[in-house]
Amino acid sequence: MSTPSGPGDGQDAAANGPTDPDAIRADIEATREQLGRTVDELSQRLDVPARAKESATRAKDTAVETYRESPPAVVGAGGAVAALLGLVLWLRRRKRRRASTEELLVGARVGRRREAKRARKELAARRTAAEKQRKRAVKNAKIEARRTARRKR
Repeated sequence: MSTPSGPGDGQDAAANGPTDPDAIRADIEATREQLGRTVDELSQRLDVPARAKESATRAKDTAVETYRESPPAVVGAGGAVAALLGLVLWLRRRKRRRASTEELLVGARVGRRREAKRARKELAARRTAAEKQRKRAVKNAKIEARRTARRKR
């Protein structure tokens, strides 16, 4: 740790700072201005909402500029992103449905007969319901065709 040196240590007064009161005041004012600029810069860096708004505005301006330069490319890219998102969601939903049924069937092989039986019943019920719905649709179509034929007579 250093100790402050006194005037008797042989160091000149210029190294310790100005001794003239006007020079000291000017030095204090300069330090205040520098400190004020530093505080302003730090507060600007720490103002997260303002920086987020600025970034959003910059991104929006970039997107608008890109759209103005080539609108079809932007529309095509947006459509591609929407299609990709739809595909991902569809695949996840399909995988989840299959996984739940297959999980029950695989569990049966390990000794969960009751759950396997329930899964087989559920699959059979789904197939039966789909078949009934298909038959009902065919029947309704035939009925509608007959009605239409009667009206034309």
